Amino acid sequence: MSVTKKDVEYIAKLARLRFNDDELENFTHELNEILNYVEKLNELNTDNVEPLSHPIENVNVFREDILKPSIDREEALKNAPSSTEEFFKVPKVINK
Repeated sequence: MSVTKKDVEYIAKLARLRFNDDELENFTHELNEILNYVEKLNELNTDNVEPLSHPIENVNVFREDILKPSIDREEALKNAPSSTEEFFKVPKVINK
């Protein structure tokens, strides 16, 4: 399968692009080179090759989710400049 100059003009029209004659010739040549490469890849024997979901085998690098005791609420609030029994108090930052 090869691409003609008319095919490139049609593709350019669909993409709403304008090319001069030199650019059309260049794109025709480049698209044909790409198609030739794909044809060469189609010649490869892939009968015994298993499909991949990803080209690189990744290993889970995340740690296990282990429940640990947290800092006590009183301990967390003791150094706060202003707090209630349960929360930090902060100045209002949004005005109407």
